[in-house]
Amino acid sequence: MKSPICDKLGIEFPLIAFTHCRDVVVEVSKAGGMGVLGAAGYDAESLEIELNWIDEHIEGKPYGVDLIAPTSMAVTDDNISEAEIREMVGEEQKNFAASVLARHQIDTADVYQQKSRIAGGFLTSSRATNIIDVAFSHPIKLIANALGVPPRYMLEMGKLNNVAVAALVGAKEHAVKQVEAGVDILVVAGTEAGGHCGEVSTLVLVPEVCEAVEQYDVPVLAAGGIVTGRQMAACMAMGAAGAWTGSMWLTTSEAETSPIIKDKYIAASSRQTVRSKARTGKYSRQLRSAWTDAWESDEAPEPLPMPLQTLVSEAPLAKITKLAEGGHSGAKQLATFFVGQGVGLMNSVQSTKQVVYEFMEDYIKAADRLAGTMED
Repeated sequence: MKSPICDKLGIEFPLIAFTHCRDVVVEVSKAGGMGVLGAAGYDAESLEIELNWIDEHIEGKPYGVDLIAPTSMAVTDDNISEAEIREMVGEEQKNFAASVLARHQIDTADVYQQKSRIAGGFLTSSRATNIIDVAFSHPIKLIANALGVPPRYMLEMGKLNNVAVAALVGAKEHAVKQVEAGVDILVVAGTEAGGHCGEVSTLVLVPEVCEAVEQYDVPVLAAGGIVTGRQMAACMAMGAAGAWTGSMWLTTSEAETSPIIKDKYIAASSRQTVRSKARTGKYSRQLRSAWTDAWESDEAPEPLPMPLQTLVSEAPLAKITKLAEGGHSGAKQLATFFVGQGVGLMNSVQSTKQVVYEFMEDYIKAADRLAGTMED
């Protein structure tokens, strides 16, 4: 297929799949797109294990890695001790989280006994270099930073190793800063996207960014709510060179998504997501549930800034998911996870390969329809 993304990454079809599941990475790349492993939460040793497995199974096809190294956080475990950071987590927020669980008949005595990592899945500067080195020790073709301008070291290593460096943006002004910093690919994510997202819709943001960076030779990948080939075709008509997708892989048969969450996705409509700071301290889109409703209520305290809010939410949500999988009715009501508004189009569990092929067929039909509008 003709696309600067295909040329730059050495792939057949400009469909990029962000996923935390190594099996999905492999299957998408083998089907002609590119799988990108979400490496948030890995340390250097565990990432090495995952990438070795991918190398052994991907048959030489291109793949990438996605990291979360925010430009700024309120505090990090680089500049303040772990004990001091934990003391900054307000009892008001923790008590409220515990009260939500208690109202759904969940014992809260041990919720905060297991200590979460301070930065959650975010890389502080002391961790970032080691993780980046592991990624570049493997034959990756793309490395992406999900929040803010990529670390200078990542950009330098990308140039040195001929690996494309991508960055996710949710606003025009951020896109300009990214290309000026030297990124090779922009992932332009509308508010429909799952996880961290901005306020502007994909339909508006993609052409806005394409126009703003037209003078730069930087291709744009459209993201945010994209689940079908016709949506990618629409975005390419607006100037994008392909699509970056995430949510659609959560309901594949290979995905490691909790069965409870997967069932909720299949049943959900596009209206059943919420954009909230209550999970990480920055706005992120997730499946609406009794948990998200509680945090959006008038009685809820203000979420803490990143990464402190993660220390409030991570432990309760982990317990909720575990109990829900065991059949706990209250936990089932509370269970939630990141997902975009495209969830309303995710109506069945299919193999990753089948999802890719159906996406390609849908794109071809849409492209033909668009071409047909110019016929005499």
